Amino acid sequence: MLRLSLSVRDATEAASVLNHLECNLTGGIYSDTTGSDDALYEKFAPLLRARVGRLLNDKMPTGVAVTAAMNHGGPFPATGHPGFTAVGIPASLRRFAMLQCFDNVRPARLPAALQNQNPNGIMWRLIDGQWSQGDVAG
Repeated sequence: MLRLSLSVRDATEAASVLNHLECNLTGGIYSDTTGSDDALYEKFAPLLRARVGRLLNDKMPTGVAVTAAMNHGGPFPATGHPGFTAVGIPASLRRFAMLQCFDNVRPARLPAALQNQNPNGIMWRLIDGQWSQGDVAG
């Protein structure tokens, strides 16, 4: 595993660096737990999200765990989905799809579909091993 740590002059230079990263399985953003840098997170997370299979927030990547939410994919060509192949149409087109996984990302920073409240009340989600259209309790 390669870990990259660098210093930049400002947010513009940081964004430039993120725009030049190659695709990876994981990428992490360490941020202030008080939320004082939420604006920077909102700027950088989408740039990193497009280049990694699993976006981590305030934690180091872990080892492999076999779970329903396991994602070994990332931006093309890093997908590990067994249903994706380079043979035929439309299967070959799905090879360019990107699974997304968020790890330890604060609830307010998650996409609406992953927050506790089901955004439209009809979307199915796997919650603690059970399929549900309800909100997440807690």
